[in-house]
Amino acid sequence: MKGIYQHTHPLSKLFFVALAALGCLLVSVIIAALTAMPLFGPNVLETMMGAGVSFDESNIPLLKYLQLWQSIGLFIIPALLLAFVFSTSVWNYLKMNKRISMGSTVLAGFIVLLSGPLISYVGILNAEMDLPQWLSGLEQWMRQSEDQAGTLTKMFVKADSIGILLYNVFLIALIPAIGEEFLFRGVVQRIFLDWTKNKHIAIWISAILFSALHLQFYGFIPRALLGAIFGYLFVWSGSIWLPVIAHFVNNTLAVVAYYLYGVGTLKTDPEKLGADMQNAWIAALLSLIAVVSLMAYFYRIERRKVGNERSKVELGL
Repeated sequence: MKGIYQHTHPLSKLFFVALAALGCLLVSVIIAALTAMPLFGPNVLETMMGAGVSFDESNIPLLKYLQLWQSIGLFIIPALLLAFVFSTSVWNYLKMNKRISMGSTVLAGFIVLLSGPLISYVGILNAEMDLPQWLSGLEQWMRQSEDQAGTLTKMFVKADSIGILLYNVFLIALIPAIGEEFLFRGVVQRIFLDWTKNKHIAIWISAILFSALHLQFYGFIPRALLGAIFGYLFVWSGSIWLPVIAHFVNNTLAVVAYYLYGVGTLKTDPEKLGADMQNAWIAALLSLIAVVSLMAYFYRIERRKVGNERSKVELGL
């Protein structure tokens, strides 16, 4: 089975991606439901099969448990499975074998950190999107879905102890960073790169699909921008671990910010940071300049590394 679909057309590979993701998700949901019963009580399966799990405080531990299985089943397992059938080496296909320097890691972290004001400002503009009157029904559904997702996110990140904070970092930052980068950058982006032979097209299509899968319409554009940043970090470094680390840093910052707000250390709701439209554009502009400058510098040092490695090979060193 290893590498059996290595030479399959990219369009067929995309079909396999969807099939693997849905299939593994279904299996993971079944496993999650069965294993949840001894942990959360025998009524869990009945609740899930019926009206669904209600979004209240008492159900958050169960929802987090289900979220963990969903992330593993939808992203991590399909990515590894697809890399296995698309190549003869999972490590090589997903670029897990490329070492990254501490300097590149720190630089990637700063890129994500300094992109915050830009992402926040774009998010504000995205949230003010209005659809035509004839799509008012769709817009109302999108607003309700967004509000529900926001409410659930706040309940997920709520933490009143270091133990819960660390669990949130694991669940909301680490697992999604690994799974989503493995699948979208390691598999999907590579398929589009093989298909289009254009890294920019591959990066942006993958970033758009990455954002679309989250089904949060009023955060679509900023999430796509982040996906593109992760995509360029992957292409330029040649290592999947750099976008994984950048993704992890981005998610962890949000988790920690909500924790600090919950314990009273941070006085402003993280969701409202940058909400002052009068001054936000200035911070966003400075953020854009900083990100573009750091990305250009990152590109130069990574190209220099490639040149040095090529020279060593040619010299037999």
